[in-house]
Amino acid sequence: MTHVDIPFLRYLDEEGRPVATLPTWLDKAMLHTFYRNMVMVRSYDKKAIALQRTGKLGTFPSHLGAEAVGIGVGLAMQPEDVYVPYYRDMPTLYVRGVPMEQNLQYWGGDERGSVFYKADGELSEDLPICVPIATQITHAAGIAAAFKLRNQPRVAVVTIGDGGTSKGDFLEGLNCAGVWHLPMVMIINNNQWAISVPRKLQSSAPTLAQKGIGAGVRSLQVDGNDVVAVYEATRAAVERARSGKWPTLIEAVSYRLGDHTTADDATRYRDGAEVEAAWAREPVKRLRQFMFERDWWDEQQEQALLAEAGREVERAVDAYEAITPQAPETLLDYQFAELPKAYLAQRQRIIAKGMQQRGGETHHE
Repeated sequence: MTHVDIPFLRYLDEEGRPVATLPTWLDKAMLHTFYRNMVMVRSYDKKAIALQRTGKLGTFPSHLGAEAVGIGVGLAMQPEDVYVPYYRDMPTLYVRGVPMEQNLQYWGGDERGSVFYKADGELSEDLPICVPIATQITHAAGIAAAFKLRNQPRVAVVTIGDGGTSKGDFLEGLNCAGVWHLPMVMIINNNQWAISVPRKLQSSAPTLAQKGIGAGVRSLQVDGNDVVAVYEATRAAVERARSGKWPTLIEAVSYRLGDHTTADDATRYRDGAEVEAAWAREPVKRLRQFMFERDWWDEQQEQALLAEAGREVERAVDAYEAITPQAPETLLDYQFAELPKAYLAQRQRIIAKGMQQRGGETHHE
């Protein structure tokens, strides 16, 4: 096999010790921003799983272990950029302004959870969560192509799992990005497992990043448990794309610490010792250790943040549970621009059944 040199970026090792010259932008305030958001989304993840177990949420994909990837990517983007997520991307959506309760709404089966708003109340152009594997890559390529045709200094940022890189949509979107020189950044969250398929069976290539080489796309790896590295790699790639220096593919090497989703039991196919070893490399502890060593964080701040995160998650749950359920007939309402006549009778039956279940109360959409 021909050897391909793929750059690998890491600033903090497993114990939070610097292993390279730190970026000039790094300061206490920025690390506090990283850490606060990572703790928030980890607290949310734990609660969301509990809600699913008690029947208050549908199937939920845990992002445990991916906090550095999600937060680093989201904070590296600018408001005018467009984010194209896949299903494990609650952390990035969170720092892009999507509240926790809206993510709960989506995973609770309510499509209104897919409508995102900016801080000023205007509709966001970030795309909804994409569950079909790898199709989001082609969506991002189309968005980036529009930016280029309009001469807009904007970037499309898209994420995908390691398993998704074996899909045709990934390769097609990647090729378009390279051939058309699109303002596009693709992040592979290589968490080592595509449901039960391990990374070693996903591709015989030494890295997933090198898949970009054949498409003429700048490609690199980062330590996905090092939020400083993820942020720096994404920040630089986004600004390169914005300035017309073409797309970038970033493979963030992380580890999926939980099950694939709440419908999965990873103990059936994964060795416990492997997971235990991965916990020693996890991102939240790594950043906390670095800040402790620099006296930029202490136990009092830690406990205060954990308490704040707990309150914020409970607030989000209360808001979610207070949302009036979506009307059952909306199952059909968003499938077509205009509902075909063949579905009209079915829609009326759904409305009638819903009213019967609610004891005949009048329904308002």
